[in-house]
Amino acid sequence: MNKWTQLSIEYANQRSYLDDLFAVYPTIPDGIREINEEIWDSVEKAFKKQNNDLLIRELLKLNLFPIKDSYIAYLKRDKTAIGRNPRTINRICGRLYEMGIDKIYEQCSVPKETNRQIGPMFKDWLRKKSLGIEPVGLEKFIANKKDAILDGSDKTMMDFAREELNYQHNKGLDFVARFNRKYVIGEAKFLTDFGGHQNAQFADAINTIETPNVKAEKIAILDGVLYIKGNNKMYKAITDTYKNHTIISALVLREYLYQI
Repeated sequence: MNKWTQLSIEYANQRSYLDDLFAVYPTIPDGIREINEEIWDSVEKAFKKQNNDLLIRELLKLNLFPIKDSYIAYLKRDKTAIGRNPRTINRICGRLYEMGIDKIYEQCSVPKETNRQIGPMFKDWLRKKSLGIEPVGLEKFIANKKDAILDGSDKTMMDFAREELNYQHNKGLDFVARFNRKYVIGEAKFLTDFGGHQNAQFADAINTIETPNVKAEKIAILDGVLYIKGNNKMYKAITDTYKNHTIISALVLREYLYQI
């Protein structure tokens, strides 16, 4: 097995892994979403008058629609469909009137789901000089060959890797760095559970490190349930199927980089 994967497993099972990981992924739910008072005033008026057309249009202006319905996304993207599909609008509004205005407000202001907040956390952690150096923008990154971490969007990193490192995968990157004149690229994921979306996240990271002919060290910076010893598919995958890949916890990433 890759020694860095082994070290990550040991860290997760022998030390205060979750306590330490909180520095990287401080998944504290946000407070309630703020609702624009002007829009909400229009929502209340439309609700009282049972003006279906206006009620839908105003609610679609908010960040979160109060009910889950497969047709909402379509209405958001094509407002002209509101006037052309009265039965759909009546059906949705019927559910809204059953909820009542207070419940609608409550649903429109619920906090963001924790897993939707996770994405930027790894890069925020890097910006705190957690790996010993402060990430820099593309201009400074390419100015010399010193140790450096690239600070940029997933696309910026992907474009750099494509042009300079022959990275041909169509997936953005979370990490691009240069240590001891060697480039390192990877994706960072916090896998909070098994199954479904989390399996897809794991597969994304694996696909990135299996991209051929890249002129860089390829790593998957993974944390979470995959390091729990047992018969789960992820643990089996990292200890058997992908045992030769560098799958590493963010908590041992610094040690890995400085030994390159």
